[in-house]
Amino acid sequence: MRTPTLFAAVLVLLVGCTPRVDLEQERAALTRTDREWSQVTNDPDKFASYYAADASFYANGVPLVKGQPAIREVIAGLMSLPGFALTVTGTNTQVSAAGDVGYITGTYELKLASGVEKGKYVTVWRKQADGNWRVVEDIFNADAAPPPPPAPPPGVHTQLSADKVVWGDAPPNLPRGAKLAVISGDPSMPGPFVVRLQAPAGYTVPPHWHPTDEHVTVLAGTFALGMGDTVDKAALQDLPVGGYALLPAEMHHYAVAKTAVTLQIHANGPFVLNYVNPTDDPSRPRN
Repeated sequence: MRTPTLFAAVLVLLVGCTPRVDLEQERAALTRTDREWSQVTNDPDKFASYYAADASFYANGVPLVKGQPAIREVIAGLMSLPGFALTVTGTNTQVSAAGDVGYITGTYELKLASGVEKGKYVTVWRKQADGNWRVVEDIFNADAAPPPPPAPPPGVHTQLSADKVVWGDAPPNLPRGAKLAVISGDPSMPGPFVVRLQAPAGYTVPPHWHPTDEHVTVLAGTFALGMGDTVDKAALQDLPVGGYALLPAEMHHYAVAKTAVTLQIHANGPFVLNYVNPTDDPSRPRN
């Protein structure tokens, strides 16, 4: 008859040995971490470091982004837009009874050269093995539906002979070895633009996608395109001189210059290139 009494005593002892969670302390730590995060909205590397390795990012108008490296790429593209400024204000912090999961709700204001977006967000945080809080789910949306895009301004008359085209190095987010010339418009701004790209034989752009349609015309050489998330040279489709391709927004594709090529690319800006595998981005810092 002493067994139940002994069992109860052991249970009380075990419960008494379980460390208690100071919820107010954890709530304060999470609020502090969130406030620190809101101070690095101009640095994609520091900003992305607050996401857990397996985090999910739910943004307006784009597919679900999974994993810290991919989230960093999306954030870097956003931060590169003209006039970018982000203000985040947390309004409510809650922590679970176990002290290892929490969430924060709040508001944000995103400023771009094209306008201002105000909205609300929910971030779900998980305490990591090292004791630091990191975001595992980032969900946000705008308070108002986006306005219709403004009508593009009238084009400026442009007429260039080949010897007047000015070539320079391609942007750092493209593999080295290519040359780029802006024929009309500004690829970094809203509105239509035309550029030309020269690349040597064998030049390869790994799988990537754009948030806008891309139109490619081959002016010289043989260019090849493939669709998907990995380079499959057997699946490439050749485009000889005079060939044309329309690559719809968000379609994953890759490209290879079969010979030295000159391409003409036109689209609506701002023109953004997102690599399927973020490590393929040559503009990323290398450790």
